Amino acid sequence: MADYNSHQFQIPTEIHMIKGFRDFILRGNVIDLAVAVVIGGAFTAIVNALVADIVNPLIAAIVHKPDFSALILDVNGGKIKYGDFMNAIISFLLIAAVVYFVFVLPINALMKKFKPAEAAPPVTRPCPQCLSDIPLAATRCSHCAQPVTATAPATA
Repeated sequence: MADYNSHQFQIPTEIHMIKGFRDFILRGNVIDLAVAVVIGGAFTAIVNALVADIVNPLIAAIVHKPDFSALILDVNGGKIKYGDFMNAIISFLLIAAVVYFVFVLPINALMKKFKPAEAAPPVTRPCPQCLSDIPLAATRCSHCAQPVTATAPATA
């Protein structure tokens, strides 16, 4: 006859791993990151369209050459496509400028309106004896004449 008391039933390691994975996935920051990736993908399409359809044609109208991909350096049979590299640099700078001026600056200005103003540091404190307001640098209360220790004003 088998002794059932000698065997301990343990939860398999796979179940612990699945529970750990579930806890990891359901943490708020992972879900926030997933939402950010999806929104970032959609936002990329908007920014790329803005640069390709509005900004690049404006630059082409000004400098009469919107594409540098024809610039190639031939070195011993090898082709160095520095024009494509220049296109990539210009595209990056244009996208960064568009994102900054069209999105970041207006959003920062909007957030500044909703941010509460920082409170000024206090210039008075209560007297420990009579609880009247006295200046921070006072060494004696002007109301009850109680000696108090001076407090240095807080610097911001």
